Order: sequence, then C-alpha cells, then structure tokens
Amino acid sequence: MSFRLPHYLRPILLYMRQPFFIIFLLLASTAMAQVPNLTKYADPYVGTGGHGHTYPGVSAPFGMVQLSPDNGTEGWDWCSGYNYGDSMIAGFSHMHLSGTGCGDWCDISVMPGIGLIPDDAKNYRVKFSHENETAYPGSYRVKLDNGIVTSLTATERCGLHNYNFPEGAKPVLCFNLGFMINYDSTTESVITKVDEHTVIGYRYSRGWANVQRVYFAARTNMAIKDLHTYVPAHYINTRVHNGQLVFDDLHGRPLMMKVALSSINTDKALEALDEIRDWDFGSVQNSTKNKWQIELDKIRVVTKDDQMKRVFYSALYHTCLAPVLYSDKDGMYKNAKGEIHKMKKGQRYTVFSLWDTFRGLNPLFTITQPQRNIDILNSMLAFCDENGELPVWDLSTWETGCMSGYHAVPVLADAVLKNTPGLDAERVYAAMKKSAFQKIRGTQDYIKYGYLPQDKGSYSVTITLEYAYDDWCIAQVAKKLGKMDDYAMFMKRGEAYKKLFDKNRGFIRGKNSNGSWVEPFDPYMTSTEGKSMYEEGNAWQYTFFVPHDVRGLAEQYGTYDKFILKLDSLFTVSSKVKGESAPPDVSGLIGQYAHGNEPSHHIAYMYTYVGQAWKTQRMVRMILDSMYHDQPDGYAGNEDCGQMSAWAIWSMMGFYPANPANGEYVFGSPVFDAVAIKVSISRFMVIKTKNNAKNHPYIQSVKLNGKRYTKTYIDHATLMKGGELEFVMGPEPNKNWGANPQDWPSSVNN
Repeated sequence: MSFRLPHYLRPILLYMRQPFFIIFLLLASTAMAQVPNLTKYADPYVGTGGHGHTYPGVSAPFGMVQLSPDNGTEGWDWCSGYNYGDSMIAGFSHMHLSGTGCGDWCDISVMPGIGLIPDDAKNYRVKFSHENETAYPGSYRVKLDNGIVTSLTATERCGLHNYNFPEGAKPVLCFNLGFMINYDSTTESVITKVDEHTVIGYRYSRGWANVQRVYFAARTNMAIKDLHTYVPAHYINTRVHNGQLVFDDLHGRPLMMKVALSSINTDKALEALDEIRDWDFGSVQNSTKNKWQIELDKIRVVTKDDQMKRVFYSALYHTCLAPVLYSDKDGMYKNAKGEIHKMKKGQRYTVFSLWDTFRGLNPLFTITQPQRNIDILNSMLAFCDENGELPVWDLSTWETGCMSGYHAVPVLADAVLKNTPGLDAERVYAAMKKSAFQKIRGTQDYIKYGYLPQDKGSYSVTITLEYAYDDWCIAQVAKKLGKMDDYAMFMKRGEAYKKLFDKNRGFIRGKNSNGSWVEPFDPYMTSTEGKSMYEEGNAWQYTFFVPHDVRGLAEQYGTYDKFILKLDSLFTVSSKVKGESAPPDVSGLIGQYAHGNEPSHHIAYMYTYVGQAWKTQRMVRMILDSMYHDQPDGYAGNEDCGQMSAWAIWSMMGFYPANPANGEYVFGSPVFDAVAIKVSISRFMVIKTKNNAKNHPYIQSVKLNGKRYTKTYIDHATLMKGGELEFVMGPEPNKNWGANPQDWPSSVNN
C-alpha cells in the first residue's frame, strides 16, 4: 500500500525539499491550508475516572484559573475535586490540581442555588447526570437536577460563569470560601460588597502547602440585591466567612459573573477582571478554544483511527495544564513568605510535580513550549533565590517536600545542555550545587557513605538512586562549563547505585551504615511506612532506575544476556504487590512493571541500550495498547500534571527521552501514519511510518532525510533541524536492526 500524506501536511514536505527562492510561496500555501479542528479530539473527561485524578472543567493553557466542578466528596480519587463515578456537585471552584496524588486547592468555590443555602450546610450538593454535562477545551456545561444550567469558560486569570435559572426561581450564588478537600482547610476568609455589581475577598488556607493565599474579585451583569455573609457551622469561632449573592427575579435572562484571581491583593484581582471586558460568553469561549487549537496544532498526526487521535490529543491537552501561572499580568506575585516580587522578565509559575514530570513532560516542553519554558525554568530559579534551594514539589510557592530526589536538577540540566536561550547557565549551576549539598532529606549521609544507609533514613534505596541520577546531570553541566574537578566529583556520586547492587540476589536493595544488607528482603514488598527502602515502589521497579548508565547496570549482572533475562522477568513475574500499606500508586501492572507510576516509565526502552531494540518496540506497543484509552478511566494511574500523558505523546510518535537530560530520544514503536512536529516557526520534523498497522510493531529500517539511518535514537539537535524521519514497520522483529553497539543510545559505560 502506498503512503499518501494529507493535503494539510504536503506543503510542509514541499517546503523542506525546495530551494530558498520559493520558500515564501510554500509557507504561504501552508498558512492557507485548511487547519483541522484538533480540539474535537481532546477530551477533558479522560482521566477523570479510575485513578487518573484529572478534572473536566475549563482552563486556558497553563492558566491560573482552572474553573471546574467539585463533587464535595473527599478521598484519594477526588484529589482534583471531581471523579467521574460521582453524581453530585457541591460547587465550581477556580483552582485545581491535575492528576496529582494529593488533594488540595479547590479555592474560591461558587455554587448556584434557588433561595438561600442553609448556613449550617457543610457541603450543599445537588445531583446531576453525565447526560446533561459536556466538557471541551475552552468550555464546560452542566444542567443540575434542580434545573439550573451552568456554563463556564476562562481566560488565564479570570473565570466567566453563565447561569440560567428556572423561571420564577430566586437566584443565589454562594461563595463557599470554607469549601475544602482532603488536606486543605480554610484558616481565614472574607467577602465584601464593593458596589451593586462587585464583590471582593480572599481565602487563606493550609494543607499540602501550609501557606496559601488567594485574592479574588467578582463582577456580575445583574445588580446584587443583597450580600448575605455568615460563618459556616463547621467553622464556628473562626475567621472564616462565606457569602451568598442574592438577586431579584431574572425573568429568564442569564446571570453572568466573572471572577478574577491574584496572589497579591484584591486590587490586583480587580485589575485582572479586565481580561474579560464584556459579557460575550461565546467570544471568550471561542478565544480560549483557539488558544487550545494553537497548542494542539504544534503536533499534527495522521491516522484513520479516531480513537488514537483522541488518546493523543487528550494527552497533549493534559500536558498544558501544569505548571500554572502564579503571577499577575505584570509579572508580580506574593510568595508563601508574604514577600512581593516581580519577575525580571516573563511570568512566575507554580505546581512543579518534578518527581513525575522530569522524566518526560519537561523534555517535551523544550520542543512544544520554547518560550513559556524559559519562564518555567526561571520560576524554579526564583524559588531557589527566595528559599535557598531549588523546588522539590512547589505548590503556591511553598515547598511541600513531597517525594524524593532534587529533580529540578535534570530539568535545568536538560535545558542548559540544549543551549536554551534566556537561561543563565552559571546561575543554574550554582542553584544545582545548593541542592546537591543541602543538609536535609538524607543528603549529608548520602555524601558521607556514598549511599544513604537505611538506618540513617527511610526510602534509602529510592533516595540513593535518584540523587545519583541527579548528580550525573550536574556533572554534565559542570563539564559544559569547564568545571572539571566538579565533573569528576559528581560523576563519582553518579555511581552510587553500584554500592547497593546485590550480585547474589540480582536487585538493588538497602544497606545499613555498617555495610550489611537490610533483612528481611522481599523484592515484591512496598510500603508507605518509614521503614520502607523504596518510595512508591519495590525492588523490582527501582532496580532499573539507572537511566544514565544502563550498560553499567547491565554489567553488574555479569553479561548483557543476563541483564536482558532480568528485564524479561520484570514483565512476566507475578503482579502481586506485597505490603499492608502498599501505595495505590503502584498500578498499571504488567508483571512488576508499573506503568501507572513514573519510576517505570523508561524501563521498556532499556532493551535498546543492550542490543535488543525489538523488545523495546514490542513492549512499548503493548503498553500503549493496554494502558491508554479515550474514556474517563483512560489512564493506568495518576496523570501527575502531564507526565502520564507525555509518555503517550512521545511513544506514539515513536521515541522517548529514556535518559531525560542527555537530549537523546530512543526509538520505540510509532503508531501513526505520519506526524508533523513544529520545531520552529518555519521548520517541521515530519515522521512517516511505512507499512504501518496495529499488528506491525517492529521497526525494519529507518531513514533520515532519505538516507539510511542506523542509530536507535535521534538527538535533540537533529530533531530541531527539521526534516523527514521515516520508519518502515513489520509484523516480525528485525533482530539485526539496532544490534550494532555503535548505534546504541549513550551510557556512562560505553
């Protein structure tokens, strides 16, 4: 069967093949080519069911406002405030976390009601049906069972509400500033009427982040008859006040309200209301939809399989929800210490789920977010300036300390090594060293012993492995900057994994400070208790976390063949996870490979480092087929601020940054007939897949710009030049392809 590229991609290929004098005409033809509506393939419901922990509401890309419904139910599967299996709505709040394992935010909750909501109602909730609910990029709509129809859209810092009440109803909008989920709790709140159309206020809370301050301003299109303020019954004797806006009969007209946020004060929130200047709901909705179209159009895929399109573009959508804006339009913000700062250039961001996102999402940003990524990176450096160290898990500019490692390091290292403009490499390096020599989180004992002993700190194996990888990343930046003594020191620290490898048992496991192995040992055991050697995982999963030195790890087994047998075993042993407090994050199991949790995400690509690329291709295709769907339960685990989605995006295109900081993208098993990645304003990398089919997962050969290409990866610099990468696929493995060591991805031990 011959391959035929769709009309809207043909000008791209023509552009790459033509002499300079006709480039302008071809660019013009590209611009005029019909652009497909990609937002119809992005489904915000994907991940709202199961353990995905996403939300269905509306946000501009990376926006400060994420306006979405909350069920009013607490628990692990309501970390975003919403789970598809619920049937109640308690309000529509303006801040949400996408796909995390900890519940927080849901700030500035608004619930429409017919008549005053009782003051003693902790969670006033109304039933709804998914049949009366729709969600698309840029819009959300639901009809509650009491007849109130709610439509929502948003700009970056302002949410727009549209309510249609049943005829004759007494309209009320309740600002439930005491609304909370899971860890979060209001400490102080105020709402004040400014004029007959405007209220202002704030909500202070503590939870996952111990200090959170959100200021808001709200303006309505109808006059506010009365503001009824009260202290919720469950907050008696506190400084928490709710408010209900009461209106006269609307006579069938829609009640509209815009709500803007700021981290500084209500005056700045009032200024942010200007992001929406009139009451044209459709115009705002279309504007935000167009912003999403621009994001989704950065990667175009060609396939006749609409389900695969929905999986891909739903994933690409979810990669643009975090980090989120934290500063006002002028770059000013108030941090958790109460200090007011202004970014020297650009905007400040928060919500850095770095333990998850350093693996795939942040490397993706170097391609899809070249401008915004500079602000994201500089936000990490601003955090370091204000707190003395780079962020581990920054929420509302507060260090939650969640998870292990100092994984801002690989993100920044990747950017420096890719020569990202607008980033001060010396400033980055100084910040990295602060993390590497911090006096908390077991770092001093890790340096003293060359590994973290289990009798000196919990999660000792996880911490040792993750610090070792981060230190290898620092070494690469040191080398680039000519700091060769530091390079040697951090390279040595990057070998810490070897000290915990038990050649007799074939696992990386815990040691005490006297050098003895921790007993008893069971590679299937995992726990959330402090005595655990592994964080959110076990020996099966963490033994393979050596992304910088895969062949060095392989040699610990004696031969590459023995290492490959160990990898094979990972995917075929029992999927039983032991431990009474085993974390639910260890999910999406194929044997002991846990795709629902990030430490496993690079493992399928490790075969390629030791000459069996065909096994990578087989396993990647199996994971894609079994772990990603276009339904609410479409993710195998927490979406985790875009990382679960990023893995799918990379892997469906045909490669993945198995080592997230060395700029090499290891080939897997592409699923599309063609992909066009916009690598600059005028350049594209087009990936063509010949002989493509669901039962053709194996690479037979590769060409780059028409020439035979034998490497099993493509580097970042080559990708960003643009051109054409062609895969020829087949139903049976070509075991010779990728077998030559000269073609393998790099490893410390080459």
